[in-house]
Order: sequence, then C-alpha cells, then structure tokens
Amino acid sequence: MAQFSVNRKSHYLSSNRDLHEVVMIADKDGNINSGGGALTNINLAGGLIEGYSSINKFGYNENLGNNGFESIWDGSNLYTYPTSPEPCVVSSAGGAQSGAMVEIQGLDAGYNLIVESVAVGDSSSAPFIRIFRAILTVPPAGEETNTADINLSLNGSIAATILEGAGQTLMAVYTIPAGKTGYLTKLFCSVDKSTDVVFRLMSRPEGGAFNVKGQFGTFGVPLTYEYTVPLVFTEKTDIEIRAQSGNTCGAGAIFDIILVDNDG
Repeated sequence: MAQFSVNRKSHYLSSNRDLHEVVMIADKDGNINSGGGALTNINLAGGLIEGYSSINKFGYNENLGNNGFESIWDGSNLYTYPTSPEPCVVSSAGGAQSGAMVEIQGLDAGYNLIVESVAVGDSSSAPFIRIFRAILTVPPAGEETNTADINLSLNGSIAATILEGAGQTLMAVYTIPAGKTGYLTKLFCSVDKSTDVVFRLMSRPEGGAFNVKGQFGTFGVPLTYEYTVPLVFTEKTDIEIRAQSGNTCGAGAIFDIILVDNDG
C-alpha cells in the first residue's frame, strides 16, 4: 500500500526517510487511475475526472492554394476572429432549410463556455465572442442533413460555416475558455494529393500577437506529432492550424487539447 504525506516541507519524523508524497489521478467516485492510457482517457472523455475535460478539434480546407497561408477551416482564407460579443446570426447560403436547428458551441462575452440551439434564419439570444463548433441537430424537413451551406455570422463576418452535406463545421480553430489552461497533446495534418504543403500551429494569447508554435512540411505524406511534454496555453488564447501549398489541394488538421481548471 502506498503511503503519502501532505506535509511538503519535511518527513513525518526526522528519522523516517522512506515516506514519500504520491500524486494520483482519480475519477469522481475516488477510483485511482493509472495516470495515463486508455482508462484515464475514457474517464477524461466521460467527464469523470473533476477539474479536467478535453476537446478534439478537426478542420479541412477544400481549396488550399498558392495564396499564402490560410486557416484550416470551412473557408478558404485566414480566419477572422470576432472583436466584440454579439448575437450569432444563423442563415442559409442558398436553398430552403425549413425547420433546421443548429447547436452553436463557443464562448460568451466573458470567454466562458456557452452552448445554444438556434433555428436557421434566427439569431442566438446570447452574445458570442467566439464560435469554435456548430452542429446540425435537426435537419431540414424531409432531408437527412443540410442541403445548402449554413453560415454563422458575428460582427458582420462569417465565424463558422456548415458546408452543404457536412452536418457540422470543420474548423481547426479553438480558443481556451476563461478559467482554464489548455494542454495540447497531439497534432495531425494531411493533404489530399502529392504536393508540397507547409503546416503551421499558431497561437495568440489574449491581447498579444500570433506566433508559430510548430511548423511542418510534407509532400503529400500525413504528419503526426505527439507532444510527450504538452504545449501549454493560457486562458483566452486563440489556437489554429494554417497551411500553404504550391498547388491547389485539400488539407486537413486535427489537434487534441486537455483542459484543466485553474486554481481559485
């Protein structure tokens, strides 16, 4: 049986040198996890470890070209971040989407997590400062998914798009919520043809500038990088994957982040 001391400055007795502090990870029921591997990951995904959560972000740019770096998302340009919170306008880019409902996932004016369901053609009741995912929860009448692009707009600019037939956004874009620290553990990038592509992992702390946190080149070969020591991102930090190619192609990116509640 492991013994541990919460007295971090000395042993229980000056003569006792064999007691050590042990750091453990437990689920909400007090079951001790191994500290890594499938068991911990399952409990993490299930929300069973208090103060910890995770998010998997994935994106795809269908029309990456020789036009400088573009964000990996449903557009074909650099992503534009909203500058002030306002209600999200949900609209169809063409074709009736009668009865369709969209779940918007993002951050409110205080950068706290917020989720709201909105009908296509309406606006959210709550203001959003960031949108990092949108999911079609109810398809148009008589359809199995959206039959036209659905745009979500903030500050007059498109903040997210559900492309026709996709049913949800494809955006390798995320912002760390307030009160949390993000630990990026894994990155994957791919391209749909044999051509040269340079991928960049970019981040911008609140009030700061975008900086490169990783750059990877490929000629059509998928790239995977596992961060044995995770990259650390503070609250309200914007994170995205960008890419540049010498030829027109499609490019995708995925990253995983563990979110840990800040003390206090």
